[in-house]
Amino acid sequence: MKKDVIISLAWGGGIIAVALCASLARSQGLIDQEVTVRLVLGATGLMVAAFGDRIPKTFSPSALARQTQRFTAWAMVISGLIYAAAFAFAPSLEAALVVGCGAVVAGLALSFAYCLGARARAG
Repeated sequence: MKKDVIISLAWGGGIIAVALCASLARSQGLIDQEVTVRLVLGATGLMVAAFGDRIPKTFSPSALARQTQRFTAWAMVISGLIYAAAFAFAPSLEAALVVGCGAVVAGLALSFAYCLGARARAG
């Protein structure tokens, strides 16, 4: 449990550091507002992917729970990477927001549907 808290705090601190550095670079005229937003939101997508990667590393009492964790982990990693890539490569922030948030919502919906299906198969 302690390791999970430290990892979470490190990610939070990292995103704050990226935001502060981007804000400093913006105030110095090195980057504009859009790049600042893209950097911070891209880092958030990488955080979603990293937390998705940690899902199967937690204890699960049954094989079905482990299978569900693996599916959910893949869904979160892929959706987090799509989110980060959208903010890195989309032509506009609006497009990045639609694609990125759509990917995360789709990953959550797929995970939820898979969990409901696994519960129906088990019961």
